[in-house]
Order: sequence, then C-alpha cells, then structure tokens
Amino acid sequence: MLRFFERLFEKALWNGRFVVVVAVVASMAAATAIFYMATVDVVYLVGHMLHYADPSLAADARKAIHDETITHVVEVVDGYLLATFMLIFALGMYELFVSDIDEARGSKTSSKILVIESLDDLKARLAKVILMILIVTLFEEALKMNLTTTLDLLYLGGGIALVGVALYFTHKAEAHGKEAEEPANH
Repeated sequence: MLRFFERLFEKALWNGRFVVVVAVVASMAAATAIFYMATVDVVYLVGHMLHYADPSLAADARKAIHDETITHVVEVVDGYLLATFMLIFALGMYELFVSDIDEARGSKTSSKILVIESLDDLKARLAKVILMILIVTLFEEALKMNLTTTLDLLYLGGGIALVGVALYFTHKAEAHGKEAEEPANH
C-alpha cells in the first residue's frame, strides 16, 4: 500500500515538470510581442528616415534626423536581441523539462543555437545574448552621452574596456569548452 502511494506521488511529482509549459508559452508570447514591436519600430523608422533626403532640410535638422535614426536603430537591435533571448529561453526550458524538439534535431540551423543539452548549456547561450544586449545598451548610452569632462571620457573608455574584457573571457570560456569536448569525442 505504501509502495502504491510512493509511486503515485513520484508520478505526480515527475509530471509536475509540465508546469514549465506555462513559462514556455508565456516566453514565446513575449518573444512574439517584442519581435512585433521592434518590427513596427523599423517601419516607423523607415518612414521617418525618408525626410532625410529632403533637399530643403537644413544641415542641423539633417544632423538631428541622423542622430535620432542611429539611436532608433540601436533600440531596434536591442529589441530583437531581447526577443531572441525570450525565444532561446522558451525553447531551452521546453527541451530541458518537457521533451526534445524533434524538428530541431534534424535541422542544421538548430545545432548552432537552439538544441539545449543541459541547464549550463542554456545559461551559456542566454549569457551570450545578455552580453550582446548590454553591449548594444552601452552603445546606445554612448550615443546619448554628453562628454563634457575628461572623467566622462574616462568612464566611457572604461565601459568599453570592460566590454572588451567580457568578450575576451566569453571567447576564452567557449574555446576551453570546445577543447574539453574534443578528448571526450575521441
């Protein structure tokens, strides 16, 4: 009798992992919404940019449109990266907790980013996207930055140096991971 309740409890516990489907569906919905918003921003950006070619536009107005356009492009890239983050998160959670995605297993494209083997694998992929979002955000803030003192320039240079260090360590960690896989494959 006790064994029956234990099996029943373990089955319920194991099937409890399907609650992750709620996070997967919500993440896919968020990714879709962010892709939509970023795409709408691109449409408005292109419409706004058409005024840039107006020959009657003063030089300072053209410069303002140029600067505003560059800022908007960076914001769009940021939006697409965030949507990609949500997409990778949704697919990774599904693969880890629910089931392998059969369609992804046969695709050459999926092997590049979407096939998640472990929680560490998911964390590594998400960390790369987060790093890209931070880089784009730094770039966006650098465009808006008003450099009035030497210290401002030093802060900007320090931020850029830290991004470089983060990219270096990310690349080193990735190369180390590949070296560790090679002996295991032989």
